[in-house]
Amino acid sequence: MKSIEWMFRAACLMVAIWLCAGTAYAAEPEPHKLYETFTIESKTLGETRRINVYAPPGFDAKAKRKYAVLYMLDGGVKEDFPHLSNTVDQAIAAGQLEPVFVVGIENTRRGRDMTGPTQVAQDRKIVPEVGGSAQFRAFIRDELIPQFERRFRVNGRRGVIAESLAGLFVVETFLLEPDLFDTWVAISPSLWWNDRALLHTAAARLDAMPSKRKSALLLYSANEDNIAPETRQLADMLKAHAPKGLRWDYRPRPDLRHGTIYRSVEAEALRWALPVRK
Repeated sequence: MKSIEWMFRAACLMVAIWLCAGTAYAAEPEPHKLYETFTIESKTLGETRRINVYAPPGFDAKAKRKYAVLYMLDGGVKEDFPHLSNTVDQAIAAGQLEPVFVVGIENTRRGRDMTGPTQVAQDRKIVPEVGGSAQFRAFIRDELIPQFERRFRVNGRRGVIAESLAGLFVVETFLLEPDLFDTWVAISPSLWWNDRALLHTAAARLDAMPSKRKSALLLYSANEDNIAPETRQLADMLKAHAPKGLRWDYRPRPDLRHGTIYRSVEAEALRWALPVRK
């Protein structure tokens, strides 16, 4: 019996590692519209960060039109940038989505950037280098956003989208720094991190948010025993504590798996998060 239990735990650990490894499965070659790539020598992170940019159809760098911006984590050309930028491009062309820039932040040390500290030893087995989310958030806030907004004409609307461990970062940032973006999409966020620490303070943080500020939050979960219950718990807190200005929804998808949910729901999620203004 002990050997069976050991094998079961080992299998669970391998599954958890796969769940948190990011979305490298999206690396297969596919056509996508990459407008520009640039790098930032980040003083906050002490490293070079590569940024990939999609520009909407009809974009003219010399024109005065301003656009919203959708920031995405796991945003390398061998990560999720190709399929997400394709989906955005198709939705804009179909008149289903507000024209936006997509700004993909390519990974260097993903586990470090997407997680806060943890007191759980098992978490460190899954993600050996942890605890850099505050610094990564500062990089986005103090270096990436100002530089992008100097380079391109933007209208002040900012969104962010991510999945899995990066979805954890999205929810953490929403709770800790709700003014950084106005639109948030977290697909299968790894809210189990650090013994569900974010959920322990979520109600109080929601109560403290300004009630008049308009923002939007969309949550998804798949057929995931270690993610769906926690996401449902956050949704229950939102029912009781969401500020009045927050438009939010939780869409459980038990018919999907962790490895398939991002591509399966991204078009729907984008239409909900960035609808065409009438």
